[in-house]
Amino acid sequence: MSIEVTFQLSDADLEHFRHLMTTAIANAAKLPEATIKQKAAQAIAEMSSDGVPEFVTSRVASLEALLVMLDDDTWKLPEEERQEVLTSLAYFSEPEDLVPDHIPVLGYLDDAIMIELVVQDLSANIEAYKEFCEFREKEMARRGVEISTEDWLASKRMEMHTRMRKRRSERRGGRIFSRVF
Repeated sequence: MSIEVTFQLSDADLEHFRHLMTTAIANAAKLPEATIKQKAAQAIAEMSSDGVPEFVTSRVASLEALLVMLDDDTWKLPEEERQEVLTSLAYFSEPEDLVPDHIPVLGYLDDAIMIELVVQDLSANIEAYKEFCEFREKEMARRGVEISTEDWLASKRMEMHTRMRKRRSERRGGRIFSRVF
């Protein structure tokens, strides 16, 4: 039998967690990128292991996507966004958690909250990257060639233009107007 426990963090509560993130970022600024990525990967592996509560493991995929996007040469994450992702992963390179992980179940509560904050802050990046990966996989299987971000963006542009034409047509009741000059 499982139970559901729901709680809401106030702005003051969130400010406390953001302060912890800011402290972690300041500490991580001294670390090389490789170290942050390695420690974040270790934290992800630990949070994916048996015995970790589902409320944590269900959030780890988004954190993992951030780590993977950093090393995806095809994605070519702009430097400013790359730094945002790295600083967001900084908390997970901190050896000391707010709640020590060895405390059964509750030890990962702070990690789940931090993942949630990171995902909120970087949700657009995560969504775009996941969408790009799905497009790349589908197109590589279909065409058998490498797919670039430019290919994906061209596809997105075509989708947008198709939607615009469809909306325009719907507004006109399906009538097509032609200009006579």
